[in-house]
Amino acid sequence: MIRVLIADDQEMVRMGFRMILDAQDDIEVVADVADGVSAVTKARELRPDVCLLDIRMPGLDGLEVTRQLAGPEVVDPLKVVVVTTFDLDEYVHTALRNGASGFLLKDAGPALLIEAIRAAERGDALVSPQITVRLLKHFDGANGHKRSVPPPSEPLTARELDVVKAAARGLTNTEIGAELYLSLSTVKTHLASVQGKVGARNRVEIAAWAWRSGVVD
Repeated sequence: MIRVLIADDQEMVRMGFRMILDAQDDIEVVADVADGVSAVTKARELRPDVCLLDIRMPGLDGLEVTRQLAGPEVVDPLKVVVVTTFDLDEYVHTALRNGASGFLLKDAGPALLIEAIRAAERGDALVSPQITVRLLKHFDGANGHKRSVPPPSEPLTARELDVVKAAARGLTNTEIGAELYLSLSTVKTHLASVQGKVGARNRVEIAAWAWRSGVVD
């Protein structure tokens, strides 16, 4: 079972998400809370597989909760998906910088919500390609203004670069494998190798590195 924590200050939203997720055979909602402080406490206590966090909550907002549960300083980070009404680039950017694996809009529909949970649990893409590409282009390489980034600890192989470019375009592991004629395990092996070389914590940070460094334009 995929264990999920829901944090949202609107009771109707929490009830709706719980009904959708609990109806799935492979997903179990272990807690739903209405504020950021409770989200941090419950998440650390229960260690769910995935945390769904709203941004605008009392106490601590979802961006700060994300930082405390999945930020760079967290030794054993949890997987966080930010689910919000507000499709603002600044929110998406901060959420990902604070360690979120993905960003989902509340109006995305039940099917995408369920797929986001399953994708998070298996370490796959969590952000829709449209949001990912728009965000990374805007902040990390738009209009030819590339940021200076540290070089990888070791040069990436040609195949690793192919995988990185595909991930930066928003493709899932399965889609990368189909496009490059690689097995799913081989795609994961390449991504794991790249993470170590560029100092990334997840595939979203790999994509961000690709845009910032000019690997993708």
